[in-house]
Amino acid sequence: MYELIKVSARDHYIQSPAKIGLIRLDEKNICLIDSGSDRDAGKKVRQILDVNSWRLTVIYNTHSNADHIGGNRYLQTNTGCKIYAPGVECAFTRAPALEPTFLYGGFPFAELRHKFLMAQESDAKELSPEVLPEGMEIIPLPGHFLDMVGLRTADGTVYLADCLSSVETLEKYRIVFIFDVASYLKTLETVKNMQANLFVPAHAEACEDISGLAQYNIGRVYEVAEKLLFICGRPIGFETILQRLFTDFGLKMTYEQYVLVGSTVRSYLSWLKDEKMLDCMFDKNLMLWHRT
Repeated sequence: MYELIKVSARDHYIQSPAKIGLIRLDEKNICLIDSGSDRDAGKKVRQILDVNSWRLTVIYNTHSNADHIGGNRYLQTNTGCKIYAPGVECAFTRAPALEPTFLYGGFPFAELRHKFLMAQESDAKELSPEVLPEGMEIIPLPGHFLDMVGLRTADGTVYLADCLSSVETLEKYRIVFIFDVASYLKTLETVKNMQANLFVPAHAEACEDISGLAQYNIGRVYEVAEKLLFICGRPIGFETILQRLFTDFGLKMTYEQYVLVGSTVRSYLSWLKDEKMLDCMFDKNLMLWHRT
């Protein structure tokens, strides 16, 4: 873990729970794409920099989930690097308590205020094409989170952030976090037809052809949707829907899973309602979901 993998003359990634991109800007200076999950990840990145006599000048965050910005604070404090994050993700990076608040839908209780869901704050500025190295491009990848992006380098490597998951992850967890299901499906269709010298997803193996994995992720979205439509064959409340999903998919409920999967299920319900496949009603002051 935290092995440096070279993929082109200038492009690398650090093998870690959420892959970190590393691009050489010249003989001395490098930039990172994301920074890992926490201070310890930042320290391991710093060790790689020191061994290679590199200087970190900037971190480009693809989005503001804690496992992608957790090393920001340590690295910025110790190197003075700049940090950029896209759109609303920049606000979440500067004020990471927004993530557990957003997921829970209110002030998060103590068991939700930890590094898995809430990184340390860092001094981020908004990502734009003007602050990128020559030849690097922003790729909008909405759906998984608010304003997530990927990055394409001058050497033709595409860093895909969290826009898809490995087969192993989908088999284990069945439901992965999605903020906007409609946008997520559009992003997967775009990625499926994308060309690159190498694709580096954060949570799947690097590969030259991403189309098959993208299609597999699309299929799993529709599988979850079909399951929800089946569960909502009669009017049913959200908490019972969530319980049924966890039971039927063999998942174990924890505080973290409750907010991550719960938020995702709400997003699925919104999408299915907008698509007029589900509707909701109120009965005895309970909101109940049902098939149309």
